[in-house]
Amino acid sequence: MKTIKFKYLFIAAAVVSFGSCTEEFVDITPKGSFLSDNYYANQDQATAALVGVYDAIRKNTGGFENMVGMMNAGSDDFYAGGGGSTDGAGIQGFSTHTLTGTIVPGSFWNDHYQGIFRANTLLLKLPGVAMPDDVKARFAGESKALRAMYYFNLVRLFKNVPLLLEPLTATNMYEVEQATSEAVYAQIEKDLIEAIATLPTTVPADTESGRLTKGAAQALLGKVYLQEGKKSEAAAILALVNGTPGGTNQYGNKLLTNFSDLWVVSNKFNTESLIEVSHTSAGNSDWGFWGSGRDEGNSLNVMVGPRSYSRPSGSTAPDLPSGWSFNVITQDLYDAIKLDPRFGATILDLKALKAAGKADYIGGYQDTGYFLNKFLPRKEDVRTGGGAAELNYRQNSYIIRLADTYLMEAEALGSGARAQALLDAVRSRVGLPSVLVTLAAIKNERRMELAGEGHRFFDLVRWGDAASKLSNRGFVAGKDEIFPIPVRELQGTKLKQNPGYN
Repeated sequence: MKTIKFKYLFIAAAVVSFGSCTEEFVDITPKGSFLSDNYYANQDQATAALVGVYDAIRKNTGGFENMVGMMNAGSDDFYAGGGGSTDGAGIQGFSTHTLTGTIVPGSFWNDHYQGIFRANTLLLKLPGVAMPDDVKARFAGESKALRAMYYFNLVRLFKNVPLLLEPLTATNMYEVEQATSEAVYAQIEKDLIEAIATLPTTVPADTESGRLTKGAAQALLGKVYLQEGKKSEAAAILALVNGTPGGTNQYGNKLLTNFSDLWVVSNKFNTESLIEVSHTSAGNSDWGFWGSGRDEGNSLNVMVGPRSYSRPSGSTAPDLPSGWSFNVITQDLYDAIKLDPRFGATILDLKALKAAGKADYIGGYQDTGYFLNKFLPRKEDVRTGGGAAELNYRQNSYIIRLADTYLMEAEALGSGARAQALLDAVRSRVGLPSVLVTLAAIKNERRMELAGEGHRFFDLVRWGDAASKLSNRGFVAGKDEIFPIPVRELQGTKLKQNPGYN
């Protein structure tokens, strides 16, 4: 969350994220920084701490180990790609469903627990902060909603995770045990319900874009309910978000008229956006701290770009910077979407452009010639100031947008006039005719509408389709629905590895 214009230094008693503590870090005496015991004295300090809670949301598209790039790679619509079969052991392993506790990127565990640790600390300190009660309640609501979001990612990724509601200390961090997934989901629901009661319905666009609202928390709760199989609860809460299909909801949200406008870099926090990750090119992000949480650019942009891209003079091909060729699109997705009106905004067919002599590039690993246009930057997006140009792209990314909630509600309802209207609204926006609402139709629509946005793998798992769709990738039912827990988190702790992994 970068629209609040200051950074914060935060030193806790023992840990920044669960399992990332070393003896040297525990023993260090912080100097020149606020300690957690005396930091939260006023609203300014609490606001700075809240910024820290928001920072973990950047995991969606920030850093090499980002949620969208990783989850795309493990679906049937994308390969890992990159420079070779060893280019990013974690993303390659998930793409072929050969992850182990050694190669699974630990940041998918640590980064989310870092956000949870910060939320827990702020929630603990808020009662004693000198600030208005209504502001305090809003901060608590935001912290709970963010904690719920981070736990939702953790429970979907790892299932068997510790449920931490207070900051860990050096004395108890190794005594933590895993909770049941049911207990984690119950806490997620509780946090979101409490957040919904206190969050504002809208925020000032010029100063607070990106802060969570009541509608954002309701959308996330609907997604949580649907993932749990609580369809009636999901339909009820999502109806509050969606309003009249195709119209403007009670919070001012509506589908954009043009699907392609969703991917215009300057079109941040538009009316379709419900939860959005803010990136900036002004952070001077550099290799020395890339992926540490201090970098503020969209790393997925450079990751999905073609390698050594060029175009001859006078070519009508897009003017692209070169990238690293991750998340190349499968022939299966290409064939499924090639006649859909969303094709051009979703896929850039460099195979065809190269064959026509309009562009050239060097194919990377698993190259198909098809690239994810939703996140492909253009030359005008390249940062010319400080830091590494590759790490300072400014395109925001959606965690939840309105078309997603339309289709989730339709799925929760399953049939009927309202489910039909929700499906029709998504199709009508791109000029497609009505089709009878069925689960198969909704599944197809989610694939076409949300391609490349990191949802597909979780959808396949929820539908029970992962084994059949990913059998050619080595997917094993009952095991590969979740990640193995990083080995380093098991060492010296009471945590146990997930079933099927060693």
